[in-house]
Amino acid sequence: LLPPLLLLLLWGRPGLGAPGQGAGTWSRFVRLPYPQDQLFLHDTFPDGFLWGAGSAAYQTEGGWRQGGKGASVWDTFSHRPATPPGAAPPGPVGGDVASDSYNNLFRDVEALRRLGVSHYRFSLSWARLLPNGTAPPNPAGLAHYGRLLARLRELGVEPVVTLYHWDLPQALQDAFGGWVSPVLPRLFRDYAELCFRHFGGQVRYWLTMDNPYVVAWHGYGTGRLPPGVRGGPRLGYLAAHHLLQAHAKVWHLYNDHFRPAQRGKVSIALSSHWIKPQQMTEKNIKECQKSLDFVLGWFAKPIFIDGDYPESMRSNLSSLLPEFSEAEKKYIQGTADFFALSFGATLSFQLLDSHMKFRQLESISLRQLLYWINSEYNNPQIFIVENSWFVSGTTKKDDAKYIYYLKKFIMETLKAIRYDGVNVFGYTVWSLLDGFEWHRGYSIRRGLFYVDFQSHDKKLMPKSSVLFYQKLVEKNGFPPLPENQPIEGVFPCDFAWGIVDNYIQVDTTPAQFLDSSVYVWDIHQTKKLIKVDGVYASKRKRHCADFAAIRLQVSLLQEMHVTHFHFSLKWSLILPLGNLSLINHTLVHYYQCFASELLRVNITPVVALWQPMIENQELPVSLAKYGAWENAETVQAFVEYARFCFTNLGDHVKFWITMNEPSVKNLTYTAGHNLLKAHAKVWHLYDKDFRRSQKGKISIALQADWVEPACPFSRNDQEVAARILEFDIGWLAEPIFGNGDYPEVMRAWLHRISGVDLYNFHLPYFSEDEKKLIQGSFDFFALSHYTTTLVGSEKEDAVKYDHYLEVQMINDITWLHSPSRAAVVPWGLRKLLKWVKSKYGNIPIYVMANGIDDGQNMVHDKLRVYYIQNYVNEALKAYALDDVNLQGYFVYSFNDKTAPKYGLYSYVANQYEPKPSLKHYREIIGNNGFPGPGTPELLCPEEVAPCPECRFFRTRKSLLAFISFIFVAFIVTIFFITYYSKRVERRYK
Repeated sequence: LLPPLLLLLLWGRPGLGAPGQGAGTWSRFVRLPYPQDQLFLHDTFPDGFLWGAGSAAYQTEGGWRQGGKGASVWDTFSHRPATPPGAAPPGPVGGDVASDSYNNLFRDVEALRRLGVSHYRFSLSWARLLPNGTAPPNPAGLAHYGRLLARLRELGVEPVVTLYHWDLPQALQDAFGGWVSPVLPRLFRDYAELCFRHFGGQVRYWLTMDNPYVVAWHGYGTGRLPPGVRGGPRLGYLAAHHLLQAHAKVWHLYNDHFRPAQRGKVSIALSSHWIKPQQMTEKNIKECQKSLDFVLGWFAKPIFIDGDYPESMRSNLSSLLPEFSEAEKKYIQGTADFFALSFGATLSFQLLDSHMKFRQLESISLRQLLYWINSEYNNPQIFIVENSWFVSGTTKKDDAKYIYYLKKFIMETLKAIRYDGVNVFGYTVWSLLDGFEWHRGYSIRRGLFYVDFQSHDKKLMPKSSVLFYQKLVEKNGFPPLPENQPIEGVFPCDFAWGIVDNYIQVDTTPAQFLDSSVYVWDIHQTKKLIKVDGVYASKRKRHCADFAAIRLQVSLLQEMHVTHFHFSLKWSLILPLGNLSLINHTLVHYYQCFASELLRVNITPVVALWQPMIENQELPVSLAKYGAWENAETVQAFVEYARFCFTNLGDHVKFWITMNEPSVKNLTYTAGHNLLKAHAKVWHLYDKDFRRSQKGKISIALQADWVEPACPFSRNDQEVAARILEFDIGWLAEPIFGNGDYPEVMRAWLHRISGVDLYNFHLPYFSEDEKKLIQGSFDFFALSHYTTTLVGSEKEDAVKYDHYLEVQMINDITWLHSPSRAAVVPWGLRKLLKWVKSKYGNIPIYVMANGIDDGQNMVHDKLRVYYIQNYVNEALKAYALDDVNLQGYFVYSFNDKTAPKYGLYSYVANQYEPKPSLKHYREIIGNNGFPGPGTPELLCPEEVAPCPECRFFRTRKSLLAFISFIFVAFIVTIFFITYYSKRVERRYK
């Protein structure tokens, strides 16, 4: 990977910002190098970067009738008979108690100490400090926040204080109509002055208000949120007008009267979504720009640019949008000391008005939003004051989904700093602890610490995200780790470099040279060849060269420089009736020719007897029709089929796979039972009757994707991951490579759930003889590996939850993904290889298939180049660093014709074209890995191409010796006859 500084130069640093310049964001990010730009960035944040957590008074404080607090609009709204939209079933009411932070101040601060954060963002309750919204102040409220600030000071945690986080005193709503009244800006200024006087000496960062878009649009326009006024767009825009004026008044108050002594900074927390065009057209990009103008620019442009609304709003809304006088524009312009950004689950996909998307697509790209702000608002210092996602309200400890969204957002922030030159100086995770989540009530959770809202004491329980964030803060980001770095080195001389094709292209059309008919050329009339009836030439023997399809495929394989080619036979075509009563001799001859042609060019054929496919599982119809592998007779049929293949192809094939990638996802326990017995019987058949003469090796190839606990700190998730590995891999591997029986984990789990359905969950038993038959029936461990999956124990998403195994599938959205959404996780291969070694000993291992799909756009082949490069390097780490007995690596797949989107050759208009990934793989093969300056030179002996036809001579050595003796005697006799004849002639002369 290129260093971040060089990448910053290549990516391009944004110039000085101005309104409209953000429109270049979408085209810029489309042009960034793929996949390098999407890779996870292992780096740290700048020194002094601020790490914090946040909360809001109404969401967590509770104590709504304690300490003289007055009612807020949220108190009134929550107590309405109708439940807030999206809220959970009856339980806690609004924020009456919530997390009870009012009575647990030291509990919350202890949580901050545990996290090791540098700052804590919280909001003051206007109704707690001024119960009627105006003087006199409430002494109990002042004392409460004084104690909180004092405790934060003792811990060295910087307070970031929000004056107003949506909880307007109800008294002001009743008396003046809330923010639609021009009186409110002055009253807000008075409230702010009280706060500055009492707390300003301990606060360096002030936020006047949070997310004015939500307050104005949904509080006074749609009425979705308190105070629930359905005033339509006109009142929504009027409320926003007054919110901007109120903010400006407070900033000027601080700037003029408190900044010289207190030396703090003041801003406003603005929330935004991100939007992407449906198609990259100029019109759609303009609509995306307009969408951001209508949400973020509505407040940001007046404050950060020129004191007025965006041009797109003024031209589209005409008389609906209030106007600022020139004096007001100057007064509002520049009233922020930094750009405070809120991004995440509060607004995105929830409170963003659908009309403000302008028919474009909402997205959650924080990095692109940061770049847009940087370009649009003249490179401001940005403080992310709220960011995260959410988990289900039922999630308790292992909040994996939350962790991976957090990881994504923080990584995007790091890229914005390192790659894009955006000046972000702080990050605030939302939130410190679970609380009341506004319009969604208690149906979701966003806290790092779990709160049992039904309990009396409201103790905090750290979730897995606490450990994740704690370590991240401690390390100041994601520093590079030794195990993440590629290594230099080479594989052994006899390492198998291969390519896979599920089934080779079979074309048994006879060549023209095999046609015995006689033709004459009509040169006078038709100018064509005319067949002469009843006249035939003598037939010649068939030759492998007659198959043009074989020549083409072999020549393509030669171009790759592979040493091995892995493909599967078609049982259903070789023996259509499932027995030897009907044999497709033409196809068998084709396979013989293909294998011999491979050997001729020094490519070792690796042949699977059976590979399941969709249609009839690739079994002969007669077997598929009567139960397939559920039927024990299929076992004996497979043995007879294998004997036929060994007899007819064994002279050419020395590397056998009994069964290639039997899918455990679609396998019943009875079918798996029979499948294992069939494999073992075939292995013993080869070992007893064919190994000595054919000198080959044979095993089974299992699909083995790695499974990683979603929360690496969670014992529950670790147990789930171990269980899935046993069900996915151990089910078939343990009987063969282990103790001859199924994994104990499987039996224990199925016994636990057997009460549900005894038949479906019954795992058959092997007899002692069957165990001995199956155990050790291998010559090597062959596995196919494509990706890595995250699994968790807590149910989060019903669609991706497996009730049978009680496992939640999780997606790490920071991973690279292919067009089919397969995750690219190279280190998963190394972990898998180490797991196989630790479980089954130091047996020879072959990675029989490893590959990724691409899209129609050839840019995706760059992903395959990255995939091959890094998966092979992880395989090298397993070999060189972990001492795994790895003997081969095969890429999947040969070409797009037989495996669409996976091939190293594309197939278009009946033509095969090599993709760039083919050249890259060929280079790796040529280097036998990744040699570096310090890599010892590996001198490999030249291989001699095997000669299958030579078997005739090897098995008839005595006959050859006799013939040689006769030939030598004949030569000697001729010599003596000639010699003495010449002497006799000279004597007579």
